[in-house]
Formats: sequence, structure tokens, C-alpha cells
Amino acid sequence: MSEERVITPEEKEEDQGFDLTLRPQSLDEFIGQGQIKANLKIFIEAARQRGEALEHVLFYGAPGLGKTTLSHIIAKEMGVNIKVTSGPAIEKAGDLAAILTNLDKGDVLFIDEIHRMNRNIEEILYPAMEDYALDIIIGKGPSARTLKLELPQFTLVGATTRLSMLSSPLRDRFGNIFRIDFYKPEEIHEVVKRSAKILKVKVDEAAAEEIAKRSRWTPRIANRILKRVRDFSQVKGKDEINKEECGAALELLNIDELGLDEIDRRVLKVIIEKYNGGPVGLGTIAAATNEEVDTIEEIYEPFLLQQGFLMRTPRGRAATKSAYEHLGYPVPEENRLF
Repeated sequence: MSEERVITPEEKEEDQGFDLTLRPQSLDEFIGQGQIKANLKIFIEAARQRGEALEHVLFYGAPGLGKTTLSHIIAKEMGVNIKVTSGPAIEKAGDLAAILTNLDKGDVLFIDEIHRMNRNIEEILYPAMEDYALDIIIGKGPSARTLKLELPQFTLVGATTRLSMLSSPLRDRFGNIFRIDFYKPEEIHEVVKRSAKILKVKVDEAAAEEIAKRSRWTPRIANRILKRVRDFSQVKGKDEINKEECGAALELLNIDELGLDEIDRRVLKVIIEKYNGGPVGLGTIAAATNEEVDTIEEIYEPFLLQQGFLMRTPRGRAATKSAYEHLGYPVPEENRLF
């Protein structure tokens, strides 16, 4: 069901061209993540002065926060090409070998969802990352021999939403590891205004703030909501999006003032109504909401936890006092979890 949600942080097919149009082209254009940008500027400039490839970089964090965008910016700032692939797409050792041998000096290899890479294939990356060499086994049995193939210096940029699923040997080979965090309200506000300007859409300050508030502090969601509100306003024949028009569009989209949609509310209602606020196991929640356990854990739960609507306990998930109040339920007087 997450594919149908307006506020899913996962990239949809319809977003690809749209995101490309709005994607910042440099670190100066990129809004938010100030500490990461400051570090990257120094590391990139130092690598350029030495005429070397940038040290390998690993970005981790929730979907839609800019990991792919920063990877493309690194390539642009270094003045090199970028090759894009993903962990699941590399099915055989030969696939990875073909990619690596086609890189030029300094190029960036971006592997999205790197935690989903096959462990056997992952081991081929170790010498490539450390020594810029590829060990190829020729033949089988006693006659098998290893051929060492030199590779040009390159930068591997990995992106993952599940850092804990990345093996320690691979994680340790990244020189720079950055956590991409949720954006601050004022940063998302700036993202909305920048995107509206690129799209040539007039949005007043109040409407931009309203979109930002409901975007779950995620640029991809903010841009997607802006697109939907733009369509609504266009059909209504409005030249400028104001707070009233924005509110009406968001009501149709079923996104409330804190960025929760029907599925988020359903998860919380199941915990409150059927299991007295919890604790209740993820598997039980998944069965009661007709969702996959991984979908709840990776897509719905992070935002609900961050907003303080959900708690993780040793015995399962529990709804908080804020969840009861937001959904209009009376808060139980006796609940030791509050």
C-alpha cells in the first residue's frame, strides 16, 4: 500500500523526472545538512588539490532526504562522471567487475541500497576499495589461478537506509560516513520555496509553511505535495497558491496538520483500539493492518517514533499520550508507559 501514499518517502516512478528537475547541482544550492556539506567541501577541495579521488563515502538515513542528490553533487564538484547502480541490481560478480573496469580515474560509483548487495559479491569490493585492484579467478579446481587487474582510482559512494545491515568489513572501508537526518522546519520551508520558483508556481508564505509542516521534514515528500497542490490550484483556476487553497488540497489528500495520513492513523488506532495502547508486536500490527512487517518498520514507524506517537519497548510497540491526544482518544489514567 505504501506505493499509493502521497507521503511515502520512497521514490515513485512518477518522481524520477520531477526530482531530476528540482535536484540541486552544487553543495551551495543544497539546502540543509550543514555539517555534512561543510565536511564534504573540505574533503572535496583537499582531494582536488592533491589530484586524487575522494575517499569512499557512505550516506545513511531515511529515504527521500538527499543521499542520491549528494552523490551526484560530489561527482559534479569533483568534475568527474558518476555511474549509478543499486545493491539488488548487481546479481553476479561479473556485473560488478564490468562496472569497475569501465570507470575512469576519479569517477564516482554510486551504489544505492548497498546493504542489499550479495555478500559474495561484496567481497570483490574489498580489494577494489582498498588497493584499486580486482582479483579475478580463472579456471576451476587445481588449475585455477588468480589474476590481479589494476583499476583506476575511483570513489565509491554507498547509500543505505539500514546501516545495521551493512557488514562490518564493508562499513570499515568507507573513509567518510555521514548520517542524513530529517530536516528542520525552516529548511523544508526553503526547499518548498526553491522548488516553487523552479516550477514557476506562485506560493505565498503561509501556503509554503503549510506544505512544509505536512511534509514529514522530508524534501521528496515536500516536493510531491507541492506538485499535488499545484495541480489542485491549476484546476481551480488560481494563479497563486494560498493557505486556504493549500489546506483544501491537503484535506483531499487526507494528510493532517502533522503529516500523518490514513495509514499512519490506522496503525496507531489498531494499537489503541484493539490492544489497549500496547505493547504489541510488529507481526500482530502488520496482520491487523494488512501491511508487511518490513513496510511498517522501515516506512511508517520512523516518523511515528520521531514525532513521539510511538514507543519501542522490549515487549513491542506502544502508543504514547501524544498519539491518544492527536487522534482524539481519552488518555488512560493508568498506563505505566506514559
